[in-house]
Amino acid sequence: MISWGWRWQIHRCGKYVFGNASWQKNRSLHLPWRCCHQGTSGSLLYPEIRKFLEENTEITSSGNLTPEIKLRLLTPRCQFWKEKAALWPYKEPYWAIYWPGGQGLSRYLLDNPNIVHMKKVLDLGSGCGATAIAAAMSGATDVVANDIDPIAGAALTMNCELNNLNPFPFLMGNLIGSEVDSWDVIVLGDMFYSDKLADSLHQWLKKCIHAHGTKVLIGDPGRHHFVSHQIQSQLHKLTEYALPELTQQDNNGSTSTTVWNYGC
Repeated sequence: MISWGWRWQIHRCGKYVFGNASWQKNRSLHLPWRCCHQGTSGSLLYPEIRKFLEENTEITSSGNLTPEIKLRLLTPRCQFWKEKAALWPYKEPYWAIYWPGGQGLSRYLLDNPNIVHMKKVLDLGSGCGATAIAAAMSGATDVVANDIDPIAGAALTMNCELNNLNPFPFLMGNLIGSEVDSWDVIVLGDMFYSDKLADSLHQWLKKCIHAHGTKVLIGDPGRHHFVSHQIQSQLHKLTEYALPELTQQDNNGSTSTTVWNYGC
């Protein structure tokens, strides 16, 4: 297990808290983004950002549950894998890890395309965008990716290109607690990292279901704030996947991930 900088924070407390939308600007680049932005992910891909991501990530499709999907990720062969977190010029690159909950969701959509076929899908907290890509591959007609980190939007563009897809609309900002939209399906993985965040997700997802009959799918490898939360009483287990050895090593030895249907 790597124990440095931002990767130490991953193992200590998990992915970033979604309610904290602050991010660190590049020291040498001026990026004209605000904390809320809607548009195509391609609009976030400046030449400097593309060059930086090309030089500091690796294209891979191995060691996870979805070999059909190519992604740009941080791997042991990348410069910043063992570099000090302070030297990474942007917000901590949580989008550059393919989290186990997202892997499970993506695998489930690829295996069950009827779930999203001809549907309007929101990938909440999309990170690298793998689940949004899986939804598009499975026939979703309208896919929107959401994350609080603008660099995730840039990475999404490049990951779409790797998989021969047009870039998806990217909604930057914290949607939890906002006015609900008429999504057919919302997918979210690896987002239960505190009681406060779990409570907020619980209430907002419930509103989405009540207002529009939205189908909500959750992927999680069994983190404490998920398995101990009251949301458990409203979950239906859809499937469980054994995690590949490489993913287990990068996630404190978690051996499996589960996909749940959340209904009220």
